[in-house]
Amino acid sequence: MIRVLVQTAAIDVAAELDLHDAGGHGASASFIGRVRGDDGLTELFLDHHPTMTGAGLADLAHGAVDRWQIAALTLIHRVGAMAPGDTIVLVLASSPHRAEALAACEYLIDRLKTDVMLWKRETFADGRVAWVEQRDGDAARAERWG
Repeated sequence: MIRVLVQTAAIDVAAELDLHDAGGHGASASFIGRVRGDDGLTELFLDHHPTMTGAGLADLAHGAVDRWQIAALTLIHRVGAMAPGDTIVLVLASSPHRAEALAACEYLIDRLKTDVMLWKRETFADGRVAWVEQRDGDAARAERWG
């Protein structure tokens, strides 16, 4: 089972865990990305391309399933306005053994930073607004997966 969603609504992590693990897999790995509250950040806005963002996430999910023995995969990414502490992304990967689940989860989070059409705009308490540039480390982490 592969589930890929792009949504504006809050991600209900507990409900997604229950839905994902209904199959009783041997191992599940997860990544939960949240909005940081660093430096007076008050809002993170994620803009996206409605067609290309979903397609990019789906391509990555299918790539992970093709590469590792993954029995179930959930990849949910939020878009729109979010506050510090809100969940931005949820990755759940399950397989018969932990190595595959962990590798798939890490691969997905590393690659979506560089391969998926998403743009982040930060708003701060002092009125500053800035678009977030890709970090050099993001590209290096993505490249190691080939």
